[in-house]
Amino acid sequence: MALIRLAREADAARIADIYVETWRSTYVGTVPDRVLINMSTERQQGYWTRAVRLDGEIVCVAEDDADGIVAVGSAGPNRARSGTYAGEVYTLYVHPDHQNRGIGERLLMHVFVELQARHLTSAIIWVLASNPSRFFYEAMGGKRVGEREEKMWGTKLREIAYGWPDLAAGLRIGRGTN
Repeated sequence: MALIRLAREADAARIADIYVETWRSTYVGTVPDRVLINMSTERQQGYWTRAVRLDGEIVCVAEDDADGIVAVGSAGPNRARSGTYAGEVYTLYVHPDHQNRGIGERLLMHVFVELQARHLTSAIIWVLASNPSRFFYEAMGGKRVGEREEKMWGTKLREIAYGWPDLAAGLRIGRGTN
């Protein structure tokens, strides 16, 4: 069973690998190929090093005894200043070799605990509509609360928002105690 913990700067290289590998396996045919090909673990490592250093962003990892870090989740204040939800889950990526083992559920619950510790008692996540993993958020008690179209890399991409108006209730659902 994976240990869920706050990330350290030394984790940035592995987090970057997970980020790139997950994007490349999940978004083939959704985002332009050039975007996936040009993704750089080096650039991502720099981003994640800064993210771990910043007090405003929560970065958590799931660490497996045999394989080391296998998943990353990040969150913080809602980036939409006018949003209804205080917090936002920015990322939740489980390496493709470790998906469907309950790691994502445990990691999301840990992220919710960290958000609550910072007095952010509700949260939203935006997910590409074509992402087959988006139904995971419904299974975790997230309610579909929005939709938008974003132009990225010269392509229009549809996103769906899932929200948890009460993270304490979300934690009960995640733990199967609702």
